[in-house]
Amino acid sequence: MQHILTRRTIRKYRQEDIAEDLLHRLLEEASHTQTMGNLQLYSVVVTRDKEMKARLAPAHFNQPMVTEAPVVLTICADFRRTTDWCLNRQADPGYDNFLSFINAASDALLFTQTFCNLAEEEGLGCCFLGTTVYMPQSIIDTLELPRLVMPVATITLGWPDEVPPMSDRLSVEAFVHQETYKAYTPDRIDDFYKTKEALEANIGFVKENGKETLAQVFTDCRYTRRDNEAMSTGLLEALKRQGFLPSSSF
Repeated sequence: MQHILTRRTIRKYRQEDIAEDLLHRLLEEASHTQTMGNLQLYSVVVTRDKEMKARLAPAHFNQPMVTEAPVVLTICADFRRTTDWCLNRQADPGYDNFLSFINAASDALLFTQTFCNLAEEEGLGCCFLGTTVYMPQSIIDTLELPRLVMPVATITLGWPDEVPPMSDRLSVEAFVHQETYKAYTPDRIDDFYKTKEALEANIGFVKENGKETLAQVFTDCRYTRRDNEAMSTGLLEALKRQGFLPSSSF
């Protein structure tokens, strides 16, 4: 159990394949994670082909690990399979709605985290790509995802070829609330973020970006309002096309 305390995000991989039987076993073991109604509302698209990885790369801002990793996994919220099961068993499915997407996305993300934990215990390295929901339509088109299937997570997977520094984490007190949610006063914010802000690397980020605070690096450079609003529009449009939102919504 100490492994989770020393885990690292791996973006560089040895040019060594991952055996099919190992990957299959990890996927099967991960399928025993929690799931809503025991429906397993997810599907996983395994990408090994170089050309297919190259086609996926633009949706992930051409981050090099997408094409360099031996395996790329796209984990999808999937109500297509369950809907087809219902239709083939004289049942009337009602899963073309936003609540169903949330349920399926929760299942998919639970599966993803369990898979990552299992893979890392085997000595594999992985990187979770948050870019999956930034331009989902590109992924949908590339992987030919049908209605009621939506990409929610991407994992690059391989044998590590680096030992990067560990990421800093907030203290437990920063995110755990006893009984009710406790407001974050300026003094509490100062206390919870002073260690992060004092890290040499973060001080460097502030200087490199010509900002006054680390928070400004996030709001003005990394995750801007303009980008968030534009990508939110794209995400909503993709959810409509995939059948999880009515076309008249939003």
